[in-house]
Amino acid sequence: MDYGHSLRFGTFVTPTAAQPQAAVQLARLSESLGFDLVTYQDHPYQPSFLDTWTLLSYAAAATERIHLAPNVLNLPLRPAPVTARAAASLDLLSGGRLDLGLGAGGFWDAIEAMGGRRLSPGQAVDALSEAIDIIRGIWAVGDRTVLRSDEYYTVNGAKRGPAPAHDIPIWIGAYKPRMLKLTGEKGDGWLPSRPYMKPGDLRAGNQRIDDAAADVGRDPAEIRRLLNVTGSESLDELTALALDEGVSTFIVMGDDPSSLERFAGEIMAPMRKAVAAERARRGITAVDAVRPARAIALRRDGIAYDDLPESLRADAVEPGDSGYATAKSTYMRGGTPGLVLRPRTIDAVRDALAFARKHPALPLGIRSGGHGISGRSTNDGGIVIDLKHLNDIEVVDPEARRVRIGPGARWTDVAAALQPHGLALSSGDYGGVGVGGLATAGGVGFLAREHGLTIDHLVAADVLLADGTLAHATAEENADLFWAVRGAGANVGIVVSFEFEADVVGDVGWAQLAFRVDDAATFLEDFGRLTEESPRDTTLFLILSAGRPAEPASAQLYGVVDSSDPDTIIARLQPFADLAPLVGQQVQLLPYASVMANASDVAHDGQGEPSFRSGLVRHLDADTARAAAALATSGSAPWFQIRPVGGAVSDVAEDATAYAHRSANFSITLIGRSARFDALWESLAEHFDGLYLSFESRTGEHIVEQAFPPATLAKLRAIKQRVDPDAVLRDNFGVHDATGAAAVS
Repeated sequence: MDYGHSLRFGTFVTPTAAQPQAAVQLARLSESLGFDLVTYQDHPYQPSFLDTWTLLSYAAAATERIHLAPNVLNLPLRPAPVTARAAASLDLLSGGRLDLGLGAGGFWDAIEAMGGRRLSPGQAVDALSEAIDIIRGIWAVGDRTVLRSDEYYTVNGAKRGPAPAHDIPIWIGAYKPRMLKLTGEKGDGWLPSRPYMKPGDLRAGNQRIDDAAADVGRDPAEIRRLLNVTGSESLDELTALALDEGVSTFIVMGDDPSSLERFAGEIMAPMRKAVAAERARRGITAVDAVRPARAIALRRDGIAYDDLPESLRADAVEPGDSGYATAKSTYMRGGTPGLVLRPRTIDAVRDALAFARKHPALPLGIRSGGHGISGRSTNDGGIVIDLKHLNDIEVVDPEARRVRIGPGARWTDVAAALQPHGLALSSGDYGGVGVGGLATAGGVGFLAREHGLTIDHLVAADVLLADGTLAHATAEENADLFWAVRGAGANVGIVVSFEFEADVVGDVGWAQLAFRVDDAATFLEDFGRLTEESPRDTTLFLILSAGRPAEPASAQLYGVVDSSDPDTIIARLQPFADLAPLVGQQVQLLPYASVMANASDVAHDGQGEPSFRSGLVRHLDADTARAAAALATSGSAPWFQIRPVGGAVSDVAEDATAYAHRSANFSITLIGRSARFDALWESLAEHFDGLYLSFESRTGEHIVEQAFPPATLAKLRAIKQRVDPDAVLRDNFGVHDATGAAAVS
């Protein structure tokens, strides 16, 4: 009997308190010898032993690669909900290196003496079964149902989370029939010790586990078979255990370093070779794990999961995976995609796109950093191609200021990489945004008035077209594709590499000013006038907020003066500081990389649908300012922001890129969803001349027509028809003609 699992080897170390560092040193030795796993027995009532959980944590910090596990954890003295959070925490801290061995108890006098509840053998099995459900329930952070259990654990509405870094396997130390049955029903592994077993016990135990698994619809191969061995067994004996008894993880008991060295040198490599040769003869392909039935049950209809190319399998995320909760949503939008693909190479991106083409009826999202305000990089039931692993940043030619960047890089990392060369790229206002989305839509940042949009610095792009062709686009080569990428790139392909010409930028003045605003309309009009009159080295964003009832509104100006001279910075800011009563101010001289170092590494967990709207205006004249002020101070718009986009942005001809609204000096962004908001929005929208798609969550042909003027849209549709005639890339404000083969999203 061979379940085909890849071979692994581990050590079983005694947590002796008399020599507290010895257990950690043996973990380091195990790692250096090439073992995959180090385990510690757990007897919390044993005064001569270190606490196992504390030891696991300490050993995790002292090692880098090796996995760690209790062998096995005494659940009666370690409440399941707390164990679940402790395990997830250690898994996160160790980079996904914790595995969890669980036991039902035993030594009940000692357990009771430590305050634990004495259980009968049957009760102990039932309690362990309940504990496994609770532990997995705590880890299932994407599940919004209430977590309840009250027979052995008084859990009533406990909060879920945190999610572990990887799918932590639960191995069960089992010998008796009911425990073996539980292992087959709920375990990810069986972990007995060979010295406690009689001839035939392994085969009989496997059969009980397999029967129990089949009875609940599980594949017995989901359950890894582990075995604590003495280390005195011969190579032939251990090889037979692997090939004939299904054991795939061998854990050597003992604390003698020389014995571990002998086992590593004489057993591990020869055994891997022998097992691999016999499996090749038998036609068995080794696997690390089989996807659990509980995960398969959560797959979405209409996706051929089993047809996924090998290049994508290892990093694919499905609804039943522990990583799904942190992969399904964007910053603003809650998503429930059926499959998130995370290719690591351009060829793998091609495979992902080909897989998506085989599912033409499903939504397809393309994600770089996942921040996208529009929310188009996730969906419900469809496929998401997440480019996070294509995140290289390379300064190709410092003298020519040429930099090559992958779409999955974040702007905080780009700024940090360019700073040593005295370079920068204008790139929004938040370092956590991914390069791909922003660099194909526009890029309205803190250096925009002086240096233009991000797309204005693009000199080349490698674009994977819908049919899998990789096209290099520049002003001379595939010029129409290069034109379209700069402002409507999501429509024409997946950009897998960008080449920019960066700007020379040193330290800048970073300003944050806060105001009391008694007359919002006048404030906005004056802000607009001052912005247009200011030198281009000054780009300040504005947030206007309604006050509480009977209180004035408030405003924040924040942004950059591109100068390292304090006197120049103050001179640029002083007119803005005089706009209204100043209630707070902070001005710092910082590298641009420090300005962009505002990104959080917390996974995005957007909920519901975003309600962002966007509009571009040429000037904040009196009528526009009044309409904007009425909306911003109404209390119906929790977010109201204005970004300058004039100056260098307007130097580029309107027909030079797919981003065509070059005459606009301001981009207005706001959130709202109510009847009152809609009425005030309509009054403000009368003053708009176009919109910026990156700040727009509404969809439909009328939105696309506002984003692109008629001549631009006609040209885009012609290019779209040539490079993506089937509208494979249609879910991010698709420009495909609604009368053609596919409708605009």
